[in-house]
This record gives sequence, C-alpha cells and structure tokens, in this order.
Amino acid sequence: MAYAIKAEIKDPQAETFNFAAQKTMYGGKHIAEGDVVFLFASENEGGQGLVARGVVTSSQSIPKRADLERQTPRVSIAVRRTARVTKRLGRDELKRFKDWKDGRPETELNFKFYRQATNKIVGISDAAAAFLEGFF
Repeated sequence: MAYAIKAEIKDPQAETFNFAAQKTMYGGKHIAEGDVVFLFASENEGGQGLVARGVVTSSQSIPKRADLERQTPRVSIAVRRTARVTKRLGRDELKRFKDWKDGRPETELNFKFYRQATNKIVGISDAAAAFLEGFF
C-alpha cells in the first residue's frame, strides 16, 4: 500500500523530511519504513499541494494518552525524497471531483485530503498511487 501526507512543508526542495506526531486516517496508521509516500504541502499552511514522492526511512507510532477518551492515532515519520513533482496537483485541481462513489483516483484524493481540511497521513489505493506517479 502507498500513502500520502498533507502537512506543512517549509522547504519542498529538501532531500529529507521529518513529520512529528501526524494525525492518521484511512489506514495511515500502518505506514512503515520502506513504504512509498506522496508529499502534499498543505494549502492551509501556504503550500501548493503535491510536491514530492519519497520513501519512509523511519516510522514510530505515538502512544495514546490515557487522559483522552477519543483520539486519532498519530505517527511520526522521516522521509527521503525520491522525486520532485513536475505538474501541479492541489486543492484547485481536485475540488471538482465530488461524486464520492465514482471510483476515480482524483475523487479519492479529494475526499481523503480536502473534505476535511486537517493535515494527515492517509493510505491510498493502487489506482490513486498510479495516478500520482503521473506527476513525476
């Protein structure tokens, strides 16, 4: 399985990235060393969407807090960049894909990243990963 992360990325040209205690959804908590991850610079943080593809070099689950009844699993990961994006893909390009049942990879990405605007790590389908490969 491939993954994608939407987070604040201050330097999209960096060779390595560290993401501490990131929220996970849609299977994102299973991300592990060696997994492929697509990096989206969060538009909420001044980013422009898809910026890079990388490989997870380390992954560590954050223990749940005993004082909270409901909490989203969190993971810290380190990523080594393997490719830079060559075409733009962000909220503006994905927002028109709103038929949640159409099976399109664009719709999957819009649903997982932009229906709820929080930054997060998500698991993505093989079809979505193949679609994203076309941007490198």
